[in-house]
Amino acid sequence: MTLSDYSAVTEKAGDWVTPEAVSMVYTRYRFASDFCRGRRVLEIACGPGVGLGYLARHAEDVIGGDLTHSLLQHARDRVQESISLLRLEAEELPLLPASRDLIVCCEALYFLRDPGQFLQECRRVLSPQGLLLLCTVNPEWPDFNPSPYGRQYYSTRALVSVMREAGFQTEMYAAFPVVGASLRASCVSWIKRVAVALHLIPASMAGKRLLKRFFLGGLVPFPTAVDDGLATYVQPVGIPQDQPVPGYKILFAVGRPV
Repeated sequence: MTLSDYSAVTEKAGDWVTPEAVSMVYTRYRFASDFCRGRRVLEIACGPGVGLGYLARHAEDVIGGDLTHSLLQHARDRVQESISLLRLEAEELPLLPASRDLIVCCEALYFLRDPGQFLQECRRVLSPQGLLLLCTVNPEWPDFNPSPYGRQYYSTRALVSVMREAGFQTEMYAAFPVVGASLRASCVSWIKRVAVALHLIPASMAGKRLLKRFFLGGLVPFPTAVDDGLATYVQPVGIPQDQPVPGYKILFAVGRPV
């Protein structure tokens, strides 16, 4: 995989994933939709565009952007013509200042070569009353498994700090709490941590699929598009910004330009 092709680490329609993974996708876009109403929306790292149509139901208009050409082709085959698609680099957005009211970026921050520059670009493109919504895995989650292609993962405190440096006031949320596990689940968790420490987890989605099927049982197909009722919605909850939050798997940051 090159830095311009993230198709090998992006879930696409028909890929076999866990039910929780589908719930995570649904939760991202359901949460984002609450901020979309009447806004001009840009989704960065939109991938195959599974959530663009869902956002468009609530927004004034939607643009989807991604670096990988093949993923944008998948998106073009699935979204309505009213949704614009752009091939772009997150650090150099090809959009005018103050031209978007909401920017959404899910599970991509850790791949970026310069997150600070990306955040500055977001601030430039956002209107004065605009919002930036980021969703990212929580590296303080005990079972966190970093991608071999990930550059830097942000804890709650680190994310608030880098967003402050870029001129954002941030509210933090978290979802998918880590709950008490059965003996089997505890054993699987221990095996996973050992595998992560020894770098035994495959890099590609195809390789990970075999492990998921073995350890987690039944898998379901990744959806073609997000729709209401697709999966369980896990309402993100507000969390403190100045302390570790190992009890959650996913973080959400809502930034306002200051």
